[in-house]
Amino acid sequence: MGGGGSPGWRALAGFWGVVLLALALTAATLAWLGPPPPSPTPVAEAASEAEAAPPPAQPAPQPVPTASIPLGSLPPHVDPALVEPSPHGPLPRIAPDGRAPMQAYARSFDGGDRRPRVALIIGGLGMNASLTEQAIVALPQDVALAFSPYSRFVEPLIDRARERGFETLLALPMESAGFPMLSDPGDRGLLTGLPLGENLSRLEWLLARYPGHAGVVGALGPMRGERFAAMAEPFGAVQAALAGRGLLFFDARPGAAAPTRVPGRSVDIVVDEPATRPQIEANLAALERLARERGAALGYVGDASPVAVQVIASWAGGLESRGLVLAPPSVLIRIPSPGASR
Repeated sequence: MGGGGSPGWRALAGFWGVVLLALALTAATLAWLGPPPPSPTPVAEAASEAEAAPPPAQPAPQPVPTASIPLGSLPPHVDPALVEPSPHGPLPRIAPDGRAPMQAYARSFDGGDRRPRVALIIGGLGMNASLTEQAIVALPQDVALAFSPYSRFVEPLIDRARERGFETLLALPMESAGFPMLSDPGDRGLLTGLPLGENLSRLEWLLARYPGHAGVVGALGPMRGERFAAMAEPFGAVQAALAGRGLLFFDARPGAAAPTRVPGRSVDIVVDEPATRPQIEANLAALERLARERGAALGYVGDASPVAVQVIASWAGGLESRGLVLAPPSVLIRIPSPGASR
């Protein structure tokens, strides 16, 4: 035998060398690739299926029940018998015994006084608390105060007015002739382009801001709702809805026909148009002349500005000396008031 080994042994050694080299290369490759990803567990599979599945159907919202209104939640000058609950809040209504807000919240007046009667509705109140408080203090209590439904803090202001004895009204925003370029009655205004049901729903929202008014005036400040009032059907439906809740309606368009479906009347003169001291004084003098001619006259002031309040307070102080009497606007409609002579 030679020193280099037999050919068989050399072949076997070479075979195993190749095998060992292949195993080493395989191990190095696996180490470089890393371990295989784990198979999904049952929990992971369930989570994946939950993400892919559509969300369960939600039950349809149920209407909110309109429970009775707790007495403590009403303003102090609101009669609980004259209120009913609604999704918008407490709404005025005619009481089961027949009493209506137009009677209960009207300011009393001596019906035996035969002097010519002058009445005023002062608008533009509620949005500026400081000016509203000044008007409540300075103006005579026989004028009526019309409050905006858009004021967030109007209830305390109306309560102060009622404590002083004022007759109060809701300022009803309706589409005016200048809409939409020159005037905007707000996001709850009554509009000619809306369905009747939407306008009546908006009316309920407006009335629910404060349910203790004697009625409404068809104006929001200087906007007097001319375009909406010219539409017979929606305007008539609004009148009927107000009458069904026992409210008065004052039309702020001078010379307009008396409302046909609700107790009310139109104003005779817009006193602060234009809103200068000389013109306000001249318009008040014209209102006096109309009262002497007809027995009664109604004026409307769209903005309770400091100038208007000052002029009206001074004018009213001398009215009796000129043979006239300042009367609440409700008196001009001759609505009987229980327990008082009107």
